[in-house]
Amino acid sequence: MRLGKYIPILTVLLLVVAIQLIISAGGANYYLTQLTMSAYYSLVIIGLCLLMGYAGQISLGHAGFFAIGGYTSAVLTTVNLMSHADSSTVGFLKRLGMVFERQDLYGNTLLAFSPWLAFIAALLITVVIALIIGIPVIRLRGHYLAMATLGFGLIIYRVVLGTGFLGEADGITGVPGFPLFGLEVSGALSRRVSNYYIAWALVLLGMLLAMNLIRSRVGRALRSIHGSEEAAGAMGIDTARYKLATFVLSAVFAAVGGIFLTHYNGSIGPSEVTGMKSVRYVAIVAVGGMDNLWGALLMSILLNFLSLRGVFGSYDDAVFAAILLVIMLFFPDGLLRAPGLRHLTILRQKAAALLRRSKPRGAEDA
Repeated sequence: MRLGKYIPILTVLLLVVAIQLIISAGGANYYLTQLTMSAYYSLVIIGLCLLMGYAGQISLGHAGFFAIGGYTSAVLTTVNLMSHADSSTVGFLKRLGMVFERQDLYGNTLLAFSPWLAFIAALLITVVIALIIGIPVIRLRGHYLAMATLGFGLIIYRVVLGTGFLGEADGITGVPGFPLFGLEVSGALSRRVSNYYIAWALVLLGMLLAMNLIRSRVGRALRSIHGSEEAAGAMGIDTARYKLATFVLSAVFAAVGGIFLTHYNGSIGPSEVTGMKSVRYVAIVAVGGMDNLWGALLMSILLNFLSLRGVFGSYDDAVFAAILLVIMLFFPDGLLRAPGLRHLTILRQKAAALLRRSKPRGAEDA
């Protein structure tokens, strides 16, 4: 079993623990809130990096999938089924633990679906919509694909604004916490540290899945499609199937981020569905490098943290739009692969080569 490929995961895990210890020792646990939210946004970035950097497909509508996940979970966990409490269907779901009673913000008793059932429903709806959108859209290329996915995002935004049970412009509040193996994803101050680790565990799990994918036969097929779709097709690769599968997978990543961030914040609003949100995701992937998962993750944490801390102020959207413009003009391979930073890549390659030489013969096959 080759353990070398897991070194980046272990390194990031150690950094996550070190950052939390330093922040807590300094009495600045409020920073954990923004770092936790940045982690959930980073799930969108991981999926989008797979789609853009490996399948070669750009999407300006991933904020829509983020919203589908978040809004579906919010609606199902805040709907009041008390008027149907005596029905056989609700009684059956209650016995299965899929429906439970809780108190709302005003002390009223609600009978709503469990967060786990809402989670499953949100993912299923996301997959179905991604397939419906992806089958025709994935056949497009270049700016046609970008415009089609942008149109999808705008449709979701207008639906959210014009639908009463989605809260319209006010969004949905009072979303309960998400129970997770004895812990809870919520914005409670007493759970800041545990929520920080939950969010980063999800990010590292997503990175592990993405890394294994791109190193597999599927990943090699995606890279060939990115290089030349015509050549990949001539080699017998079902390009449409691989692109569609990657599109659906990236949508699921976005939905998972939306679900958990909604339960963490206890609310979701139309601001998560705007076109600029999708532009922001694309800009972050471009800065980190479209085929550089770790670079995209690093830039996601940094830029989202600065944005959530209000560093960019009222120019937040303008900053991300400017970043995207500068990267496309001057650093198309990503900022971390700019000529001035090339020595970092060389050092990393030398360290990897040294590590391989230090292994005893046959150890990598052990």
